[in-house]
Amino acid sequence: MTHRHRSHKRQPKGYERAQRQLSEHYLLGPLTGAMNFRPVVPPSRTVLPAGAYCQIDIDGTVRFDPSVKLSNEQWFGVFALAALVLASGVARRLPVPARITDLAAQIAALHTWQQVRAGELPEHIALPPGYLQWGRQPLEAIASRLHTEPINEVLDGQWTLTRSQQPLLTAERAQTTHHHQRPDFESIFAQALVDNAKRALQLQQSGNPSDGRADPNGPPARARRWLLTHYPLLGSLLSEFELVEDAELCDRLNIHIAAIQVGTGEIFINPRRHLGFEQAKFVIAHEILHAGLNHASRRQGRDPYLWNVACDFVINDWLVSMNLGIAPDGGLLFDDTLRGQAAEDIYRSLASELRVRRRLSTLRGADVDILDDRAGRCFTDREAFCRRALAQGLDFHQSSARSLLPAGLVEAIRTLNQPPIPWQAQLAAWIQERCPVPERQRSWARPSRRQSVTPDIPRPRFVEPEEERTTHTFGVILDTSASMDRADLGKALGAIVAFSQAQSVRQVRLVFCDATPYDEGYVDVDALAARARVRGRGGTVLQPAVDMLLGQPDFPKDCSVLIITDGQCEPKLEVRRDHAFLLCPGMHLPFQTQSPVFQMK
Repeated sequence: MTHRHRSHKRQPKGYERAQRQLSEHYLLGPLTGAMNFRPVVPPSRTVLPAGAYCQIDIDGTVRFDPSVKLSNEQWFGVFALAALVLASGVARRLPVPARITDLAAQIAALHTWQQVRAGELPEHIALPPGYLQWGRQPLEAIASRLHTEPINEVLDGQWTLTRSQQPLLTAERAQTTHHHQRPDFESIFAQALVDNAKRALQLQQSGNPSDGRADPNGPPARARRWLLTHYPLLGSLLSEFELVEDAELCDRLNIHIAAIQVGTGEIFINPRRHLGFEQAKFVIAHEILHAGLNHASRRQGRDPYLWNVACDFVINDWLVSMNLGIAPDGGLLFDDTLRGQAAEDIYRSLASELRVRRRLSTLRGADVDILDDRAGRCFTDREAFCRRALAQGLDFHQSSARSLLPAGLVEAIRTLNQPPIPWQAQLAAWIQERCPVPERQRSWARPSRRQSVTPDIPRPRFVEPEEERTTHTFGVILDTSASMDRADLGKALGAIVAFSQAQSVRQVRLVFCDATPYDEGYVDVDALAARARVRGRGGTVLQPAVDMLLGQPDFPKDCSVLIITDGQCEPKLEVRRDHAFLLCPGMHLPFQTQSPVFQMK
């Protein structure tokens, strides 16, 4: 009897792929040469805290638990953060082990990670922007600030990579190997930054064919010229963008096919893909529509990758309808069932099914093909130009009787160039509709002040009905967690006070909410801004506040509710009453709602 032996090649585990990615990273790769990643599995004598991602020894040993369920990208992010902790120079600047040292080092590393964006990090490691800015300071300053301004409600025992009160940084192996010189991770990282800057300058200043200039006779250059001369919709906008074909630069930026950078006016094409003429037309039109439709600034706090994918579905649908070029292999996101839907609606569908993310790919690959990291802030003028240029191209395209355009694309361009209704006006209309100014009524119980002029003729006084005072109001649920920006809070309350006074609303029913709700009862509108305080108790759970407000016997059944929040709340909220949301700038709700949502600017 014979047996057939089949050799199965073992697939690398997520943490193994993450270590390989880290070693190949353009900035963090040099650090891995001095680091040692050691999985802790039974019967090892080393014991990690339950649920810990990893523990770091100052000699460069990273002990991690391979049984923790993290994706490949999350392992990559965890290992990258551990490398940046060592690169902060904590071993020679602060005492180890120490709780303050762990917090200071991870804050500094997290701030640097936000610039590098290597992989993904578990959600609980995220910090509010105010505390994240502490990472700009030296480690000693961060540690001193943690002593004087403790933020235990944010940096609780679960925040560090050990997910417990156990030390993140240890010196155990460093003590047993004191005769070996400890690696200077801070100097290694600094040298990597210098080397990367030198490579960038060399690419910019070199005059050889690999300097990024597109081949004037290549398919991408010819496709660009064809679009300029034959497609007026894109011509005026495309004339301000240059093609960059640089294989080394595309490899460094992980550009699989193409990407665009609005701020510098560049469209990156990977020459290794060898795009044909029709494929190049499709790719260039795809990228330039990202710029013209301001997809970067319209992201508004959404997940960058899923938003990019949602916009790709919309753009590709239009390009297929226009029969403009041919999509390259592996670069088409197209679904007939999504035809006619807006990018915002497609994003909500994708966000509710995160499992499909692994099967989706942009023209850049598994990353965002709009390279402006802070789009909408640094390049607002540039995006305004792109928006106007696309609108002018549309007018010329239609006036010259060129090919027909999809109705959704025409509507999107027209809508984008219409000034939006300010959120203050929307909020004022909402309050005006629910709290109209009560009509005055005549009362014979109290004579008019002019009664003495005609004592023989009774004159009634116009008064506001007493019953209107209790029902002429609305409820306000105010998010007072630490993530709420005080300036945004003041802006929102100031608008509510002004619009309520205009509608003769004297009091509102106020409930504060962060980790737990606080009932403030009825508060005079004039004193509303002075009563609000950010309590700073961490995350926000809105449902208990809603239940508390709607369960109060003195809150009328037909009164509406206004919820002011930054959107960092539970993924499901049930409000059995007419209500609206007032959101902080750039934030969005983690759930779908049919109720009005006012976005502060």
